Order: sequence, then C-alpha cells, then structure tokens
Amino acid sequence: MLLHGLAATGRLNWFPSLTALAQHFNIVVVDHRGHGRGIRTNHFRLVDCADDVIALADHLGIETMLSVGYSMGGPIAKLTWSRHPDRVRGLVLCATARNFLPLNTRGIASAVFPGVVLSARLVPDMFRERIIEGMLDGVPPGPAREWIYQELSSTDPATVMQATRAVIRFSSHDWVSQIDVPTAVLVMTRDLVVPTKNQYALASSIPDAKTYEVKADHLACVRATKRFVPTLVEACRYVADKADFTVLERPRPR
Repeated sequence: MLLHGLAATGRLNWFPSLTALAQHFNIVVVDHRGHGRGIRTNHFRLVDCADDVIALADHLGIETMLSVGYSMGGPIAKLTWSRHPDRVRGLVLCATARNFLPLNTRGIASAVFPGVVLSARLVPDMFRERIIEGMLDGVPPGPAREWIYQELSSTDPATVMQATRAVIRFSSHDWVSQIDVPTAVLVMTRDLVVPTKNQYALASSIPDAKTYEVKADHLACVRATKRFVPTLVEACRYVADKADFTVLERPRPR
C-alpha cells in the first residue's frame, strides 16, 4: 500500500517506482484526502487517512498489507499500524520522522493555518496555482510538466493547508518504540525538508528497524530514481521476508 507525501498524489509520488515494485508485489496507490482524486473533506486528519487505507483494503478484499509511506505518508503508515495492527504486516518509511517540528514550536507554527485555510477556501484557484508552481519548480516545459500539472489540478488547496498543519502537529515520539512489525527506514541523507537527523532518530526509535541510506534530497522519489527505486525495492523485499509476506517474481516487461 503506497502512501504519498504532502501536496503530491499517489501517482506523482510513486510513478518511477511502480514498474520495479510490481515485479515483486501486488501494489495499491492511494490518493489521500483532498489530494488528487482523494476523498473531499472539510476537516483533514491523519487518523482519517489511516482509516481510509483500511476501508480501501476492505473494498478490494485485501486482508493484510505492507504499508509504505513517504514523508506525510510515513505518519499515515504508522497510524494505520497503530489503529489496525492486525492488518499491517510491515512498514517501509521513507523521508519521514517521528515528529516534524520540536514541541515548543509546533503550536506557534500551526497557529496561522486556520486563517490560511479560510483564504484557500475563498480563493482556491490562486492557492492551487501556487501549490502547483511549487511542485513544478525545476521541471522544464514539455509533456512531463503538463502531466504533473494535470495530476495536481484536482487537488483541494484548503485541504492541503489543513494537511500541512496536521503534519506540523503530528508526533509519534511517545509510541513509535511500540512498533512490533518488521520495519525499514529509508533515510535521505541530503534532505533539508525533513532533516536527515530526524530520519535517523526515527530509525533508532523502532526496535530492530533496518536503515537504508539514499544520497539524495527530499524529492528523491522523483529526482534521484536511480538511487531511490532500487533501495526502495530492497527495503520492501527485506520487510516482506521478515514478515513472511508473499513476494512475487514476475518477469520484467519488455
């Protein structure tokens, strides 16, 4: 179950990894609430996103899963395990952390967001364009840029602002050490968005978690695919083996 990062969509976050992962796993790509084609809501909560994952699994007839989370998808993956421990057999956590801001700054940083959310509801097109412009930074004109624009065009900017606040306020510091399923943590060693030291702290907090390093920044999933994708596949296979989870061996597509 592939869980994407803030302001992205499932396909945008994971499209470089899909072919490689599909050689070994049946995969499901999720759009979280307000993102891309995800559920529309007036109140974004990470716990609801975790419950959405299980509701989707129920709909598809999936009994157990490996939850693979990138950035914001990391908290959602952990919450999926904590709220539905009988459904999650293993975790792969990428470019993420126990908490994203220190406790003494979370309240200050999140205090302005209710006003921002209101503004995003009043002028959604302007906020949506700003989100898309940020995601397109550095992408040259051409088919790829057009595809990214279309992929993000249905995102709800007010929900993305709520999601930003939820991520800032999130902390698993008090319970992450209770994770008792096989876990791998992919650390982006040049990450300035989620500081690398916070990613190492997450890995060291989870009993027996295996750490994988990717020499790239926070957008490694799309900008450093030659390093990220093989490491992701290796980490997923490691967790699957530890969890006695079925791994497929499909031929490579021609």
